[in-house]
Amino acid sequence: MYGGELEPVSIQLNHEQIWLAQQNEWFYSSILDLNLNGDVQQVLLRDIQRHPFKQLIMHIDFQRVSANQKLSAAVPLHFINEEASPAGKSSEVVVTHELNEVQVVCLPKDLPEFIEVDLGALEVGNVIHLSEIKLPAGVEIPELKLGKERDVAVVAAKHVRIQEEDAAGEEGSEGAETK
Repeated sequence: MYGGELEPVSIQLNHEQIWLAQQNEWFYSSILDLNLNGDVQQVLLRDIQRHPFKQLIMHIDFQRVSANQKLSAAVPLHFINEEASPAGKSSEVVVTHELNEVQVVCLPKDLPEFIEVDLGALEVGNVIHLSEIKLPAGVEIPELKLGKERDVAVVAAKHVRIQEEDAAGEEGSEGAETK
């Protein structure tokens, strides 16, 4: 555990509790209250290292947070209403999620567990960019301050074209192509 005005410290945690907690999305994008012998400190998970094939956590980095200091964190995106959208209803459309999370800057009290991206109005050919995501109050995407070229696609709805086999009988693989 490091950060804040205190010295870094090595701590040992109950492996079973941490293993269960790390299976939840909130563990990765929430401010956690870490109770160390009665001293509760607010921390943010910064790194987790797992054994390559055993169900074993080898190391975790927690960063202390200060209530009045902005922090940077990766927050997952939740896509809603995709099936109800015009693009989602069509069997000839592929909706691709280009990003699954976004880096945000905010005060600890404003850190969202996730950000919803409403796809209800998504139509064929539409692209939703970072700048179009509705953010909670107090939350910013620093990437957008670096210029318009950083406003990348988050979701795209592309029409699928089926390639037919050659009429001359040439063997080929049938596949799908997006345009």
